[in-house]
Amino acid sequence: MGKRPATLVDIAQALGISIGTVHRALHDNPGVSPMTKARVLQMARNLGYRPNLAARYLSSKKTFRISVNTLKGTTSFWNEVRAGISEEASAALLENVKVEFRTSPRLGEGEEKDFAAAIHKKVNGIITFPSRPRALQSWIRRASRARIPVVCVATDAPNSGRLGIVAIDTLASGSIAADLMGRFLGGRKGSVAITLFDKAITEHAEKCSAFEATLRSFHPNLNLLDPIEDHDRESEAYDKCRRLFKQHPDLVGIYVTTEASIPVLKAARDANLSERLTIITTDLFPDLVPHIRSGVVAASIYQRPRTQGRMAFRMLHGFLTEAGGASHQIQLAPHVVMRGNLDFFLQRQSQESDKSKPIAERRRATRRGLA
Repeated sequence: MGKRPATLVDIAQALGISIGTVHRALHDNPGVSPMTKARVLQMARNLGYRPNLAARYLSSKKTFRISVNTLKGTTSFWNEVRAGISEEASAALLENVKVEFRTSPRLGEGEEKDFAAAIHKKVNGIITFPSRPRALQSWIRRASRARIPVVCVATDAPNSGRLGIVAIDTLASGSIAADLMGRFLGGRKGSVAITLFDKAITEHAEKCSAFEATLRSFHPNLNLLDPIEDHDRESEAYDKCRRLFKQHPDLVGIYVTTEASIPVLKAARDANLSERLTIITTDLFPDLVPHIRSGVVAASIYQRPRTQGRMAFRMLHGFLTEAGGASHQIQLAPHVVMRGNLDFFLQRQSQESDKSKPIAERRRATRRGLA
């Protein structure tokens, strides 16, 4: 394999100076002494550094534009993903990053329209949630032909030519949920249900498959029912769960593979089953907290949405600024949230949220020469 091209980070580390100083020296910006500039240029030559795509954008004073095509959602999950993208964009070396958010109101609605708009606007890259991967394959290929790299977040669009995918390890998530379910039930017999948005969504199908495989291998006393698809509609999730409870009096547990757990919990409460069912949910958001704290929710598989957003932007930014590279896949390890460690996760969420604003503000102030 060939040697990795030198980057701004390599030059900065070799000279023991900041990346910002290297950036200003290479682009002849003010605030760098002639001696430092000469050292940076010499080191750049020694390391074989070549100006990258980011430098060309800056020198031509064009805007580095990213389209973020995601779902509105019913909880804070997608807000957290978008917050992670915004934070990483604010911290990027490029001074003229512009993030354009295109948000679909519901699952599968407006995705192709958003892609068409992004391609028409000639954005430099797209971060997307492909809830209809087959339908979006042709659009991702169009973007690729237009030299617009696409990074999928949360779920994949296989065989589409996308640049990469950042998601939680779905197979690990489903397996962990199944093993926890079996252990919590302690050898009891009965049926277990699983809810998801749509079996066509890669992420949900993989969670379901891993859940089923683990349940059969380690907890054969439990019978897994056919998946319930709620299509990201709370009323549909509620109604289907109420029918589920009536049709299966032997139900002992339910695994919600998505963040749409509140209608499931409401249905269990209205059927007076909250105390009897072992419920495992997904993610961590304000409305779910009291249910975990009370023990109604035995555990929740946290998908780390803010980190997913950060890593998705970082992958796309790295591809553009290093002028190319191979396809990438980042799988984040899921975290298990239970009553015992709930406050730890809440505190960390709060710290991440509090830290993000001052960091972005300090960087903007520095760029304006105010800090």
